[in-house]
Amino acid sequence: MSNLNPGDSPKSGGPVSAEQIADLAAASRVLVAQGVVDAFGHVSIRHPHAPERYLMACSIAPALVTPEDIIEYDLDSNPCNANGRSSFLERFIHGEIYKARADIHSIVHSHSPSVIPFGLVGVPMQAMFHNAAFIAEGVPVFDIRKKFGATDMLVSNAPKGVALAAVMGRKNVALMRAHGSVACGPTLQTAVFRAVYTEVNARIQHWTAALKGGAPIAALDLEEGRLSDAVNQTAGMRAWDLWRRQVRSEVKW
Repeated sequence: MSNLNPGDSPKSGGPVSAEQIADLAAASRVLVAQGVVDAFGHVSIRHPHAPERYLMACSIAPALVTPEDIIEYDLDSNPCNANGRSSFLERFIHGEIYKARADIHSIVHSHSPSVIPFGLVGVPMQAMFHNAAFIAEGVPVFDIRKKFGATDMLVSNAPKGVALAAVMGRKNVALMRAHGSVACGPTLQTAVFRAVYTEVNARIQHWTAALKGGAPIAALDLEEGRLSDAVNQTAGMRAWDLWRRQVRSEVKW
């Protein structure tokens, strides 16, 4: 519960470098280019100097985000500097996960189409290949109706965000039944990498399931996932550098 008086804005956590703001804006466009988000979805980073703050674009289609669209929030998801710009209804996804997980510094929320079926049918996601190694630790499913009954499926307030964070626990990806998913990481680059490869992995698992018949899937086990994900923490920057350069060529910032 916020301690702010009506009409008050929380104090800013301080300035953030232009490069970090530009990378956050670019991340939205990267996620569009990689087929993870369309007109909907959002990505955030924890404030680099004030862990009780985070930054995310205003309510705008990801492909249109520029550095001027970035808003700072406190962890109750109150905007510090909205200046007339509207906020995403589901910003509470970000604020409550940041509250629950000090190790997380970036979050992507998406509705990537290949991922959604795994939240509907009780078939667990498995890590199909090394780039999706983080999935080997398990991907829980948040079913909003278990605690809140029939809803509009949106995590539009703090209690729903708390419930999502509780289901996610110590994992880095969670599905949201009949809605989408969240992918998190210790850096913006890792969170984007995981969001992209959650979608890619889902497609590969669909194809594998169609091929296998009654045979088991030789997916990565927990230890293989741990070892591969450690490598991906640095090797994944190669993907970010490529994706960032590609979207940089489309914009002037």
